[in-house]
Amino acid sequence: MRPSDEGGSTTARDLALRHRLLLALSALLTLSLFVSYQGVHGDADPLRTSTAPAVLSLDTALYALGEAQRDAAQPAPTSDFQKQISVAVQSLAAAAADDDLGGAGGRQALQTVAGLITVYADKVQRSQLQPDGSVLREAYLSYATGVLTEKGSGIRARLKTLQRQQRAAVHRQTSFGPLLWLGWSVTLLLALALAAALLETQRFLRRRFRRRYNRQLIAAGLLSLTGVVVTVLFTVWTQAGLSDTRALLDRPLTGPHIPDAGRLTASYLAGTGLRAAAAVWILIGGVLLMALAETGLRRHINDYRFRPR
Repeated sequence: MRPSDEGGSTTARDLALRHRLLLALSALLTLSLFVSYQGVHGDADPLRTSTAPAVLSLDTALYALGEAQRDAAQPAPTSDFQKQISVAVQSLAAAAADDDLGGAGGRQALQTVAGLITVYADKVQRSQLQPDGSVLREAYLSYATGVLTEKGSGIRARLKTLQRQQRAAVHRQTSFGPLLWLGWSVTLLLALALAAALLETQRFLRRRFRRRYNRQLIAAGLLSLTGVVVTVLFTVWTQAGLSDTRALLDRPLTGPHIPDAGRLTASYLAGTGLRAAAAVWILIGGVLLMALAETGLRRHINDYRFRPR
């Protein structure tokens, strides 16, 4: 016997209200979870593949140039000087591979630094060809030192400016700021609201239709719970790696500490790319969640659909 709304029953209206509420909460939860998840994971892969290597490349270049300056002061020419200059140049080339290194201005600054390193190396080599203690040797070496250390316009000052910009980028990419806290708070509140709505709808159906369980609504509850728990765990793991990376790169590194930092950064950020790719499953899960909410109530709604008179 088909249910009816005769006698003032509000079942049809109650079903429609719960139907709209479940669909709205499912859509809002999906959107909020996706945006919050991307807010953390969206910068993890660029940090691993681009920003962090650029920071370490600039550290390497500065360290190599410091070693080269020490070798430049030696009385006789040494092969170590050329080795350090080569390391610095290669490190700058590696840093230039980061397309986001300060934008067009950053790339222009690297080109300028590369040209200044060529000038610096040439003047040092000229000085080393002069007799020890000669005026010309001192003049060449003084000019080279100025190219390297001149305040504001020297090689070292330009590289430190780029270094500060990259460390600022690291901070932006690893920060869990107020907007992310707000986004995840809203997401968790929506998840609780959806769970409460699913539970209340289940109790409503049981009371009105004597159906103990609605499999679609139970599946929707399990799906939303699993999705939120998994994404929260992924986010905690990724944010821990981001925070460890920021702490590691937040200070200038020298010598053997630089390759060690590279290995540690790789380990901290391992798996972030895979976890970031999981964002698409949030959208797929959201569509499935809405489909379950729809099918869970559709048959009852159809039973109470008004017939034209």
